[in-house]
Amino acid sequence: MLEFNFHPFPIIETERLVLRRVTNDDVNEVFELRSNPETMKYIPRPLVKNQEDALNHIAMIEEKIIDNTGINWGISFKDNPKLLGIIGFYRMQPENYRAEIGYILLPEFHGKGIVPEAVNRLIKYGFNDLKLNSIEAVIDPENYASEKVLQKCGFVKEAHLKESEFYDGKFLDNVIYSLLNK
Repeated sequence: MLEFNFHPFPIIETERLVLRRVTNDDVNEVFELRSNPETMKYIPRPLVKNQEDALNHIAMIEEKIIDNTGINWGISFKDNPKLLGIIGFYRMQPENYRAEIGYILLPEFHGKGIVPEAVNRLIKYGFNDLKLNSIEAVIDPENYASEKVLQKCGFVKEAHLKESEFYDGKFLDNVIYSLLNK
């Protein structure tokens, strides 16, 4: 079984980006990301309502890093520390050598290749550093932009689960994409 250790926190760079620790200094951007109904449209979680909710979200991210059960990075350009989005590994399954990747990006940065650049770098990190055998992504079937990102990064559609999640009074479908370490 795998054992994850995110200490010291791994700062990761790509050609344009720095994937860094999310801190309380990012509260305004985390609020902007998690309170925007358009950004959260395909993420079945409650919208944050205020700065305190955003700080609680940052604390939850930090808690998972501290106890090695998940890791999220803030996405920034190398020349500007402003948080553009968040990407990370969730629902880590060390017994199965598998983790779920997820990401969210401020709308003004959509369509600029930021998410595929970050996802491709985290694929390398997941396989080479964490020793994962597979990485999955669980998306809303109507989230075509995310589907395109995953396909561009080599993920393959594994399943379409009908009404597999109950959220906000509705049953939701989930589509699972995955990538094997080959």
